[in-house]
Amino acid sequence: MTHTTGAPRRAQIWLLATTLVVAVAGLIYELIAATVSSYLLGDSIRQFSFVIGVFLSAMGVGAFLSRYVDDAVTGFVRAQIGLGLIGGFAALLTFYTYAQTEAVALPLYGTLFAVGALSGMEIPLLARILNQIGAGRFRFENVLSFDYLGSLLAALAFPVLIVPNLGLIAAGLAFGMLNLAVAGGTIWLFRARLSRGTMAAWGAATALVAATLMWSGPIAASVNATLYDDTVIFDRRTEYQQVTVTRFRDRTRLHLDGAIQFDTADEARYHEFLVHPAMAQAPRRARVLVLGGGDGMAVREVLRWDDVAAVTLVDLDPAVTALFRDRDDLAGLNDRALRDARVEVVNADAFVWVRNAETAFDVVIMDLPDPKNISLSKLYTVEFMRLLKRRMSAQGVLVTQAGSPMFAGDAFWIVAQTLATEWSVTPYRSYVPSFGLWGFVLARPDGMVPRMADFPGGLTVLTPDAFAAAQVFDGGTGPRDVPVNTLSTHPLPRAYQAGWEEWFR
Repeated sequence: MTHTTGAPRRAQIWLLATTLVVAVAGLIYELIAATVSSYLLGDSIRQFSFVIGVFLSAMGVGAFLSRYVDDAVTGFVRAQIGLGLIGGFAALLTFYTYAQTEAVALPLYGTLFAVGALSGMEIPLLARILNQIGAGRFRFENVLSFDYLGSLLAALAFPVLIVPNLGLIAAGLAFGMLNLAVAGGTIWLFRARLSRGTMAAWGAATALVAATLMWSGPIAASVNATLYDDTVIFDRRTEYQQVTVTRFRDRTRLHLDGAIQFDTADEARYHEFLVHPAMAQAPRRARVLVLGGGDGMAVREVLRWDDVAAVTLVDLDPAVTALFRDRDDLAGLNDRALRDARVEVVNADAFVWVRNAETAFDVVIMDLPDPKNISLSKLYTVEFMRLLKRRMSAQGVLVTQAGSPMFAGDAFWIVAQTLATEWSVTPYRSYVPSFGLWGFVLARPDGMVPRMADFPGGLTVLTPDAFAAAQVFDGGTGPRDVPVNTLSTHPLPRAYQAGWEEWFR
């Protein structure tokens, strides 16, 4: 065992600070992997669970293997070089592989396991180094304390600072550089004990990661161009999701976390069927609540009705509503509806906002994402419907998009059954080429006689006859014996995933 007389204080400080830094980087890699997997594969709860399990088990493997490392300093430096390369390039490699081959599992979980194993070696090796330099007051729990503190800092910074400002690809490379910086500082402190080969490997890795980070913007744009058939005109990872807008000739498409939200070639087939049957059914339309629909398309349709006095749009992501309000070419798609004086835009969680709201609305339009995970499923539960009912006028009418009665039939009818616990419901559907056969559920108070006002002028698809035909389901898409969706059971996301996987996986 090699001792340095007096255990230089700067070495002790460096190594303890290093513990904090590598803990931050390790958790960031884990969070990036979980976010990438949920982005590409969906079902964020399942993907985060899988990623955490694989990462922690790999750390256990790495901790075990650390006993076979003869020289702790050399082993630690090489682990940092490996983390800088593998962790730095993991997101880029996964996105690129998916864009080229649609394969995700091997690059994602292969790099994740390698990063986890190298991360698991760090603390045992750091503890050995501290012992070797003769740190008189060294205690292993000090190392663990810095490690846990680093994890806390990473968990707080990832959604608030790192993802919105860097994006996933650049974030991976930036923290790869952080690991390489740790390796560089350790090389300087222990340069007499390290080989030239290790130093050369560090230099080459640092140059490669730094160069890639410098060009990460164009590289990410190139990967996105491969992921999407059209030209990418906007791409940003917000605090909540990946927002991508593409354009081909006169067609514009919005994608959230890779899933298409609208195509201007056929969005009228969705938005006209979503909005106007409910507006025509409602005896009053003075105050309208739109949940979701941050692109402003649903609000555009609402404003076609002359008797609308106020519209409240509640959408979680301020980046989306700002994009479709402030950017002229995109605001033009919704006829600048989000700039209308009658429209109030609120960026908040719909569940929380509805629970605390005091206004009574005549029409509620739910243009929310599909219930593919529990966090979204809560907006399709009996409990949420009861909250909404309290925020509606006595003759208030509600409509929601409910997914595909063909591709996820059980999920569609679960939504219908859930709404039927509070209202009389009318399920209906429309064919939208971008989505396939798509379903909606219209809800009105029990006992209200169905009546339809004339639809406003200027509609391109919806007519009274088209709406009547939309209420007819065939044997393969018609009603099913399904449970209701509640906060305690959540059968909806399971049915949604099972339906889509049966068709497409």
